[in-house]
Amino acid sequence: MIKAGIFGATGYSGVELAQILQRHLDVEILFATSQSFVGQWLDEVYPQAPHLPLIAGEEAPLEQADVVFLCLPHAAAANTAVRALAADCRVIDLSADFRLRDAAVYEAWYNAPHPAPDLLATAVYGLTEHVRCQLPDAQLVANPGCYPTSVLLALRPLLQAGVPLAGPIIADSKSGVSGAGRTPKQTTHFVEAANNFSPYKIGRVHRHLPEMEQFIHQFASDAQLIFSPHLLPVPRGILSTIYAPIGSGMSQTDLRRLFLDAYAAEPFVRVLPAGQLATLAHVTHTNRCAIGLTEAGDTLILTSAIDNLVKGAAGQAVQNMNVMMNLEETSGLR
Repeated sequence: MIKAGIFGATGYSGVELAQILQRHLDVEILFATSQSFVGQWLDEVYPQAPHLPLIAGEEAPLEQADVVFLCLPHAAAANTAVRALAADCRVIDLSADFRLRDAAVYEAWYNAPHPAPDLLATAVYGLTEHVRCQLPDAQLVANPGCYPTSVLLALRPLLQAGVPLAGPIIADSKSGVSGAGRTPKQTTHFVEAANNFSPYKIGRVHRHLPEMEQFIHQFASDAQLIFSPHLLPVPRGILSTIYAPIGSGMSQTDLRRLFLDAYAAEPFVRVLPAGQLATLAHVTHTNRCAIGLTEAGDTLILTSAIDNLVKGAAGQAVQNMNVMMNLEETSGLR
C-alpha cells in the first residue's frame, strides 16, 4: 500500500485529489495539510470530501510517506519539495515551481528568485502521455498547468511529427471559475462572473505562456504562440480552440490519421470522430482530454477539452503517480 500525503488539501485541486486517492485501492492517505483549517476535518470544509484530519504542514510525517502531492502556491511548493525529497519522498508538484527549466525565466514571470534552482534540471515535466517512460525513475514531477495540458495534448501530434507551421499558433482558451483557485477575488465573485464572459491576461501576460512555449520549442524553435485566456461562467472545465496554420499541404485524412495513431493506445485522450467538436460535456469530472479536428483552408482548427481540476490538475497527478509506482495507469481514475 502506497502512503501518500497531500499538502494544501483544502484548495480545489487538493480536495479533488483527496477524493481520487480515497477510492484508489493501492493508496492510503497518510496526511492532509492546511494553512487555514488546522485542527478541523476535511469534510467540515467540503462535505463531500474524505474524513481526514487537517494538520499543519510542519507536522507532516514525511519520513512515513512514499509520495507527496504539493497543492500549494508557487515558492511555498518548492520549499516543501526540498524537505520532502530530503526525507526520501517522491514528489508531485501541482504548482508552477518546477515547470520551467530556466531559473531566470521563472524569476522574470514570478517576480522572485527560484527557491530551489538546483532541482530544475531533475524535475520531469509530467505531461503523462509524453513522458511516460521517464516517470518510473522520477523523484520530482512537475504537474503541467491546466491551460497547457489542454493546448499541448492537442498540439503534440503535430509537433512530434514535425509538421511545418506557416504562421503563429493561436490558442483561444476558456476556463471555468475554479481555475482561479479558492481565494476570493472580485473578478471571480458570483455576481461578477455569472451571465458574463470575459477575456483576461491577453497578450504576453499569463504565466502559463512560457510553460507552453518551452514545450513547443523543443520541436519547433521558431514557432510563435498567441495565447488568449477567458473566464467562462461555469464551475469547472477548459475548452481550448487552437488555430494551427499548416504549411505542408497535408490532407484532412492525413492529419486525422496522425492524431489517431498518436493517441490510439492512450486511456485518457479521445480523438473525436470526424465532424465532432470537443465540449466540456465530453470531459467534466473525468481525467479525459477530448480533441476534435476541423480544417478551414490551410488552417487546422483543434478543439481540446479537459476538466481543469482533474486532467488539468489532480487527475493527471494521480496518473503520473500510477506510472511512477508501476501501478495500472487508470487506477483510481474514472
